[in-house]
Amino acid sequence: MFNIVLHEPEIPANTGNIGRTCLVTGSRLHLIGPMGFILNDRNLKRAGMDYWKDIDVVTYDSWRDFLEKNGGQLAAPFGTGNARLWMATTKAKRTHSDVSYKDGDYIMFGKESAGIPEVILMEDEPRCVRIPMAQGQRSLNLSNSAAIVLYEALRQNDYLQLELKGQLHEHQW
Repeated sequence: MFNIVLHEPEIPANTGNIGRTCLVTGSRLHLIGPMGFILNDRNLKRAGMDYWKDIDVVTYDSWRDFLEKNGGQLAAPFGTGNARLWMATTKAKRTHSDVSYKDGDYIMFGKESAGIPEVILMEDEPRCVRIPMAQGQRSLNLSNSAAIVLYEALRQNDYLQLELKGQLHEHQW
């Protein structure tokens, strides 16, 4: 299972969309406050549709709270465990597909208006990754970014037992 971490998300619709992506991929969603909305926001639930009630979501009051509760699972400098914290940022030197993700890793995204604070990024520069974009452009939408990086991590891990084949509802192939 992968862990998607949103550091101080501001837009409820993005968080709802990311929650839905987490549910259908078997991932856990971690929300680090303060957030720009409340968890019962109608826009959050609208974007998450009827999935929101089933999403595996954990909330934290702050970055420090997140580290205190997860630090033992994360590799140095964020802890002593085997999981790693990857930080998706437009400021990174390497792309999201240049690294090898493993089951249990955490992938963090920053708030829509500012990204992950640079003081956090500086803690572990090799764990910073970016999605390639046209030169001079600021960033992709947060929910799109989360899906892009998460699905690369899943692809590298043979989709971790996700259903790989679909079927027609009214016809047969």
